[in-house]
Amino acid sequence: MSEPTTHQGPRLNRRQSIQLGAIGFAAASAPALNREASAASPDPAVGPTTRPWMEPLPVYQPKQNVASLDPVPAQYPWDGECGRSAHQFWPTGGPGKLYNIHAQVAQHAFHPQLPMNTVWAYDGMLPGPTIVARYNEPALVRFHADIDPYAVGYGSPEITVHLHNLHAASESDGFAGDYFSTARYGPSLTRAGAFKDHLYLNRYAGFSTDPAGIGDPREALGTLWYHDHRMDFTEQNVYRGMFGTYLLFDDVDSGDEHDTNPQALRLPSGVGRYDIPLLFADFLFDQSGYVLYNALEIKKGHLGNKLTVNGKIQPFFKVERRKYRFRLINASVARFYQFYLKLGTANQSFTRIATDGNLLPAPLTMNNTRVPPAARADIVIDFSQYPIGSKLFLVNRLAMADGRGPSGLTANDRVLRFDVDSDPTEPDVSQVPAKLRALPPIELHKVVNRRRFEFKKEINDIWVVNDKIFDVEKAAVNIKRGTAEIWELIGHGDWHHPIHIHLEEGRILKRNGKAPPAHERGRMDVYTLAPEERVEVFIRFRDFTGKYLMHCHNLSHEDHAMMLRFDVRP
Repeated sequence: MSEPTTHQGPRLNRRQSIQLGAIGFAAASAPALNREASAASPDPAVGPTTRPWMEPLPVYQPKQNVASLDPVPAQYPWDGECGRSAHQFWPTGGPGKLYNIHAQVAQHAFHPQLPMNTVWAYDGMLPGPTIVARYNEPALVRFHADIDPYAVGYGSPEITVHLHNLHAASESDGFAGDYFSTARYGPSLTRAGAFKDHLYLNRYAGFSTDPAGIGDPREALGTLWYHDHRMDFTEQNVYRGMFGTYLLFDDVDSGDEHDTNPQALRLPSGVGRYDIPLLFADFLFDQSGYVLYNALEIKKGHLGNKLTVNGKIQPFFKVERRKYRFRLINASVARFYQFYLKLGTANQSFTRIATDGNLLPAPLTMNNTRVPPAARADIVIDFSQYPIGSKLFLVNRLAMADGRGPSGLTANDRVLRFDVDSDPTEPDVSQVPAKLRALPPIELHKVVNRRRFEFKKEINDIWVVNDKIFDVEKAAVNIKRGTAEIWELIGHGDWHHPIHIHLEEGRILKRNGKAPPAHERGRMDVYTLAPEERVEVFIRFRDFTGKYLMHCHNLSHEDHAMMLRFDVRP
């Protein structure tokens, strides 16, 4: 084991990184490469014909942890590991759960009528494996960079993995400059390496200053997802398939509908049975069924002509006549969704229980839900009201003419079919209680700073924050740990910007000067700005120090370079 001071392999600066992107695009356009590589100005309205409902929805069971890792995880990186910083809080006795995840090249079938496509995916799966964790049980995930560091085509084979929404230390957050492979490394690491250990403490925010060392359980997270965050290439690497799910439980949202603990909500449970993550991503296919990508086609934003859920085009899912929890996760690089549940032509009601990673204080009865890029929405559907043989459809009605944002409820894209197939094998004891998780108070008297951040497009298809492009090596904002601030986010122009803030979730105080709608009154980490909108967010910065990011989660914007580094200081 060694402290991260030595240098191995060439270090890339920003200009070299962008040059590699151009080389990657040129290589992707070469006719000698496989068909999925690239296309010049493809028409997003044209694609292959696929018959719907040909195969079942892929449903994952939780990934199994391993008994040990070699080398044994430690606070400082071992030789062979990339040059990360030391873990800030190393658990006594080490992390309790250990996982291995390999970023690798694989073949994936989006649909039985289409050819296999080459993807980059965690453990070779699209989406990647589902990790199930619990609060106060630290987990360590060893991410291996197994993609050929000299691979050609779009994307960049170095990786840095961001666990979106986790309250995590900087060295395990997946900072954009922390990318690595066995041959190269980013400006915020000190050497290349074959792997990187991410320590997820799974602690409530505020644990480090709580006399009991617990933190605030009202700030518990639930639905998280992880994805690549490589500077300048996030869109391409995510589009190639690098995304997966991470779920967190505690004594309240316990993941056990039979739980006798009076605190337990007893929501529909059993990950992979009655608790189902649904990751939505759109892909652009040519007429032959190969995925297309044009790294230079950024003026209109990158949209697909086929919508997928858990990596499949229009699958079906057989359900029992009982309640299910579905976690809707938008893993698309630019597309917004607005989902309706339909029986025939009639909209059906469902219960929304969470926005982004957090349970709402009380459930909401709704018949549609909008999910911007990177955002999440947990819903419960009660299929007991439908007879066996019923077929319901999850439908996206939100049209997008291009990547600028939604253009109205004119689409009618059936994404997933639910087949009511049988009665439950045992009584459904799950419930959706009238109260879910209480919210902590908004303590405005603790605010020490008010900051304004303006998001807009400059010439040459460059997107900026406060008129500046992303500087990976310099913080635009320095924040004192333990303080609270109000951030005013302002969008300009005719684009929608889903703004994501790392490390901490916030509370929307006002949207365009008014109180936010009910589903936005919980804790959030993605704040969507429609053209000329402004949102005021109350946010605190606790426990950890180091470098973090705020950026637009339209990933073309993030890469070109609507992203900002902020540092939390002691």
